[in-house]
Amino acid sequence: MSDKKSPATGDKEETPSTVVSENNKDEHASLNPLQGGVEIHQPSQQLQKEIEVDENFRAPDELLKAQSLANLLDTAIKIPFIPIRLGLDFLIGLIPGIGDMLMLFASLRIIHLGRKIGVPKPLLKKMMINSVIDYCLGFFPIVGDLVDLFFKANQRNVRIMESWWVSENKEQIDALAKRQLDDWHAKQALHDSDNDSNNHNDVDG
Repeated sequence: MSDKKSPATGDKEETPSTVVSENNKDEHASLNPLQGGVEIHQPSQQLQKEIEVDENFRAPDELLKAQSLANLLDTAIKIPFIPIRLGLDFLIGLIPGIGDMLMLFASLRIIHLGRKIGVPKPLLKKMMINSVIDYCLGFFPIVGDLVDLFFKANQRNVRIMESWWVSENKEQIDALAKRQLDDWHAKQALHDSDNDSNNHNDVDG
């Protein structure tokens, strides 16, 4: 009974080579020989292109209205000698029953403005919770009013709107800030050039 012969030890085992098909190559991809033929993706021209600044870019009117209303409700009045500001929400909220109801409607107005600019539902829900907490504080005389003085639901809701809007428009805001900074540098360079020219004229004179 004969044993099976194993393959000759002298034969070299073939190793598969890395093959990249031309059809599978991305139009922005290239092979880097220093990395053993690993496919490297180069940034496309669209990504490299600077974002154009919209000349009419500004915060939406709804956000500006919400900011003004929140300031009126929460921080319109400064208390002398005390670093605390209060608004109509605190003053009218002192009227039992009707005062808190009126301020709830005013707070819902801010939430409506947030919905108009496209604030997503989870954030609108968070804003609603803030407004309901503010309303419920009115059921606790004096203590609830003091807590409401620091809670400031309307300011909280406007900050939610502001943070969301800034995150949604970050590229445009950054591009606008960069252009303004470039304009400032250009004006400074022109101003320095004029000063140097005047200094030379004074020396020549």
